[in-house]
Amino acid sequence: MSMRLGQLLLKAQLITEEQLKQALSEQKIRGVSLSSALIELGFLKEEDLLNFLKKRYGVPSINLADLELDPKLVELIGHDFMQKNQVVPVRRSGSTLYLAMVDPFNVSVIDDIKFRTGYHVEALVASETDIKRAIDRFIDPASSIDGVLTDFEDEGMEVVRHEDSFDLTELEKTAEEAPVVKLVNLILADAITKGASDIHLEPYEKFFRVRYRIDGVLYEVMRPPIRMKNAITSRIKIMAQLDIAERRLPQGGRFLIRMQNREMDFRVSVIPTLFGEKVVLRLLDKSKLQLDMTKLGFEPETLEIFRKAIHKPFGMILVTGPTGSGKTTTLYSVLSELNKTSDNICTAEDPIEFNIPGVNQVQMHEAIGLNFATALREFLRQDPDIIMVGEIRDLETAEIGIKAALTGHLVLSTLHTNDAPSTISRLLDMGVEPFLVSSSVIMVVAQRLVRVICPDCKEPVEVPPEALLDLGVPEEEIYDFTCYKGRGCNSCSNIGYRGRIALFEVMPVNEEIKELTLRRTPANEIKKAAIQAGMKTLRESGITKIKQGVTTIEEVLRVTVD
Repeated sequence: MSMRLGQLLLKAQLITEEQLKQALSEQKIRGVSLSSALIELGFLKEEDLLNFLKKRYGVPSINLADLELDPKLVELIGHDFMQKNQVVPVRRSGSTLYLAMVDPFNVSVIDDIKFRTGYHVEALVASETDIKRAIDRFIDPASSIDGVLTDFEDEGMEVVRHEDSFDLTELEKTAEEAPVVKLVNLILADAITKGASDIHLEPYEKFFRVRYRIDGVLYEVMRPPIRMKNAITSRIKIMAQLDIAERRLPQGGRFLIRMQNREMDFRVSVIPTLFGEKVVLRLLDKSKLQLDMTKLGFEPETLEIFRKAIHKPFGMILVTGPTGSGKTTTLYSVLSELNKTSDNICTAEDPIEFNIPGVNQVQMHEAIGLNFATALREFLRQDPDIIMVGEIRDLETAEIGIKAALTGHLVLSTLHTNDAPSTISRLLDMGVEPFLVSSSVIMVVAQRLVRVICPDCKEPVEVPPEALLDLGVPEEEIYDFTCYKGRGCNSCSNIGYRGRIALFEVMPVNEEIKELTLRRTPANEIKKAAIQAGMKTLRESGITKIKQGVTTIEEVLRVTVD
């Protein structure tokens, strides 16, 4: 199937030969289907593949978002067979069984089902994502959140509430009991399925709640019985190999789980609070790491300016924004594009979120003296071409990075500032000399993440002209401006958004900005000069995304200021 599908997509010019080779290699390494590999690598959109299959085979498509699987049909085909071959029985009519498939002409699978069931099979085409979601919804319905919480109530377990006196042996035993393990596993699997980036387990005086951060926003998903908080926390600490007896000091660890051919890295942070230990788990999904800069959110003209800067042989490029604004992803995308056999790339990170083959990544350890400044000094003895520093936090790191940029190296790093122009002022406030900043910094990029409107429930919405004017839309454009929102559906868990994209403010450091830097000019003056030179602000980038129907006015207002 893989080779046939690949050749058909090549013939239709939907992919290139090089992309097919990469996808086939990824398929072998990860054991996924060719279509999954092509989609995950960003070579093909799922809707384009679906439309191609519909036209190619002349079979109808089906949306499985609202489909409730018939247990009798699942039993007839076999759950393991469905998962292995990614097929879903839709309905039965007389002697005909309607089957949703990614490849509706996979004759071997159709013949196998005919033999198993004795029915004539009518194939329908569906996206692989929809099929996986439909199967996931059916898996072990007894493991629903309500079901597991009912198990807790029925078990009648008791955990000592007094925070200063507890039986460690009893707590270890409770943490390993079936309902606790089952609930923790459910929380982790549910968070992965919903695309959460963080899980928060928070103890309060009268309740214990679990929240997921999905596309940058926290949502409460459940409230387990408060008496179970110590057992649940201990279970996660055991998984992360932390000390369950230590409840007075913060702890950090990590663990890895595999789910549906995906590896998910969980970074665990535990801190003591007034009513117990709060646990936050950061989910790092390698399969979702977007390393294609054309997919990050850059406007075409802005991307061209950015690309010119990253291909310069030396200088410093800074990416700025608050925590969680996607700075690391942008830098990883740059490294991926610059990653060549002819270049030596070294990075200092805290923590290393994803491994990039061909890049020398160093994890910081402050406790033993390995910090960004120390790593930078050692990098300069390692014959580097490109250096990435996770974050410039102090004057020492800034000065070493700038000197590296001045001595023929390309240096990439991040700072926490509100916009691109204020980054210059931030470096000067740190104590870096103006002539060093003007000589070394060649570009500053500010970014924010906004949620993307769910394509499955997207619809136009009326917006008063005054609101558009207040947003910053030019008066001559407001009557040709169509805004959209997500109505809410199963695909987006009734939120109306699915996924995120970045807004970018790209500021090349030209001669005028260098001159203003030497004079220690305030950030607002630098901003005016940058805008006059053609810089598109974060708000303007957001307006472009609204006009394209990518995001909403509310999202742009949430992350940008005038």
